[in-house]
Amino acid sequence: MRRHAIIAGAACALAAFPACAQTSDASAPTAPESLAQNASRTTIIVIAPGGGFDFDDALALDREGLTRTGAPDLLAALTRTTAGISLQDAQGNPWQPNLVYRGFVASPLQGQAQGIAVYLDGARFNQPFGDTVGFDLIPDAAIRSVALVDPSPAFGLNALGGTMVIETATGRSDPGMDASLAAGSYGERTVAISGGGQWGDLSYFGAFQSRRESGWRDHSPSELVNGYVDLGYDGPHAGLHVKLIGADTDLTGNGVSPVELLAARRRSVLSWPDNSRSQYGRISLHPWAALGARTRIEATLYRQRLQVETLNGDVADIAACADDAHLLCLESVGDDDQEDGGDESAERLTDAQGQAIPTLAGEDGYGVLNHGRVHTRSSGVLAQVLDTRPLGEGTNRLAIGFSYDSSRSHFDSSTELGALTPDRSVERLGVSIVQEDGAIVPVGLTAQTRYWGLFATEVFPLTAWLNAEIGVRYNHARIRMTDRIGTALNGDHRFERLNPGLELDWRVSRALTLRVGYAQTNRVPTPAELSCADADAPCSLTNFFVADPPLRQVVARNWELGGSGRIAAGPWTLQWLASAWRTTNTDDIQYVASEIRGRAYFRNIGQTRRQGVELTLRASHGGLDLSAGYAFTDATYRHALTLSSPANPAADDEGVIAVEPGDRLPGIPRHSLTLSADYSWPLAGRTLSLGGDLIARSGQRLVGDEANLTAPLPGYALVNLRASVEFTPHFTLFATVRNAFDAKYATFGTFSEVDEVALAEAPGADNPRAYGPGSPRRWTLGLRTRF
Repeated sequence: MRRHAIIAGAACALAAFPACAQTSDASAPTAPESLAQNASRTTIIVIAPGGGFDFDDALALDREGLTRTGAPDLLAALTRTTAGISLQDAQGNPWQPNLVYRGFVASPLQGQAQGIAVYLDGARFNQPFGDTVGFDLIPDAAIRSVALVDPSPAFGLNALGGTMVIETATGRSDPGMDASLAAGSYGERTVAISGGGQWGDLSYFGAFQSRRESGWRDHSPSELVNGYVDLGYDGPHAGLHVKLIGADTDLTGNGVSPVELLAARRRSVLSWPDNSRSQYGRISLHPWAALGARTRIEATLYRQRLQVETLNGDVADIAACADDAHLLCLESVGDDDQEDGGDESAERLTDAQGQAIPTLAGEDGYGVLNHGRVHTRSSGVLAQVLDTRPLGEGTNRLAIGFSYDSSRSHFDSSTELGALTPDRSVERLGVSIVQEDGAIVPVGLTAQTRYWGLFATEVFPLTAWLNAEIGVRYNHARIRMTDRIGTALNGDHRFERLNPGLELDWRVSRALTLRVGYAQTNRVPTPAELSCADADAPCSLTNFFVADPPLRQVVARNWELGGSGRIAAGPWTLQWLASAWRTTNTDDIQYVASEIRGRAYFRNIGQTRRQGVELTLRASHGGLDLSAGYAFTDATYRHALTLSSPANPAADDEGVIAVEPGDRLPGIPRHSLTLSADYSWPLAGRTLSLGGDLIARSGQRLVGDEANLTAPLPGYALVNLRASVEFTPHFTLFATVRNAFDAKYATFGTFSEVDEVALAEAPGADNPRAYGPGSPRRWTLGLRTRF
């Protein structure tokens, strides 16, 4: 509670005096516009490399879009407005989803192949230990804008499928106060407050957000608190902003459940507890200075600290040994068809002293408790010089800069033997597991990363109607790992890559712009992946670190063709955006299941390809706003390979599946559709607004079925409704209903060895399919005030 009070107090101290705020110079420009303007009393903050490079066709949201349903909600707004984005409930927590865009992932989970770069106010936000993206660490109430930008070399590592650029608010860009209180189903409670203002060249802004719920599934409470402060000076020739962000989260995500368990009782979880606690703090400086009438230098310098502690209770293939019923053995594929825990090839379970672990009286089922802790300190700088001046019949915009990001992470993990209770919780038995063959071992690892890059971007006017967007970047990465227990994890890895990019933008008319482009991007293996790349020493998916063979970096080659336009048709205003794209990854990295339940390793798998089409249309007339979006994503393997998937019922006797070129990548919907409508009108002296969304996603292949041997996860369609009444210019009552028709759906699917677990709700269950179920119908009621 002390940490919560500190975060809340720091934010509210600045947000509590909205009456002092002065009116802003003018309406705040969007993120790309703010970067393109010359030095005046305008807030200038780096939001990404390149000075707004390639933002002309970005998918963008402003503060109004983030608060369309009442309280600010970044993930819900992205899903509602962008057909190409889907959220996977792989973890089973509403604030820890996998965000999938164009078949690439931004996820808070270690082990996911992170293919989207994320920038927060000019600083790389992919956390260095696993390139993870913790959306729960950012207060949505502090966000001014978010944009999804096409793949470009300018944005550095992980921009395989594109870049998400998040810009926070300042007192100059968003003066006044905005607060909301909300309550809803399953113990939902939300408090969000933000506010700021300016005095001459000085400005301030603060935000605080608290969210909690008991969870609609069993044993699934979650709570998060975060805050934000900005203090700024913006003079006629120079400026400086200081920003602070803090977060304290306690999230429960009990993962997937077998389909027969969900059919019997949808709230049920397979095993628990599964908990993740994070403490995050970041301070950043954002200076800029005019070097002339058309040239300026700007930078972002940051330092941050992140500590994540995880506790995962899992079912384990542990049973009495076949040759000695008084001892416990760890089974693998091929062992579970034998009575009494398997054949003689099963490994004896041993403790930290190397002694065999005996069976425990009164215990019929066993599980494991995986403990993990990551403590990361990181810092970095992005600095660039921007020059904007007339050239020929247009304007030339040049940016030259560099970035440097360093980190030091300490990782510790251990696995403890547990007792599986009748409700499938795992209770600790006080015995640590350490296997001589490395299947389960404690880990103490220090990982250091050094990433630096040099980049240049230019928007070069070929004619008054034709621009060339040119980008080039050199990336260099060094990853050093030191094993604090032994030597197996020691490693020193270097990667480098020069990536080019070119796009031509042809403004055919005021209503039509066409574009065609090519870009190369790359990502390097993370410390997590490099430390778990040995098939003979697989790792826990929550702890994974055992051995250190090399992995190659992933290189993506991107082609895109598209168009956009804005049309006035009578009283209607129409905007449209269309894109056709193809991205081919070379030396893609994937985690592959091990013969031991819950364990895996990483390997390069050759080429994969993602290609598709995106269409977006928005129309407005008076108080009516309509939008529609469609995305087709074809994601396939391009090389034949064999993978271990022991829980897949279609695998061979050794638990192996054969992937052929053209097989679809798992977890990616092929068709996505969004429809949205909002209408506002005056009624009896008040403003009434009604709206809703249709979000539809087609089926996807299950993780573990990369060979496409079983039926896909079914698709789904959700209807969300919202309404608000503005009683006065300052007070609005709002209500939302999500999944209004209470659809039974799932956003993620895989396999589990359910026949090894006694399910009281579904006795005799033997279907290995396991889904991440989506939330049932739920309502929210709240009050919003603005001054």
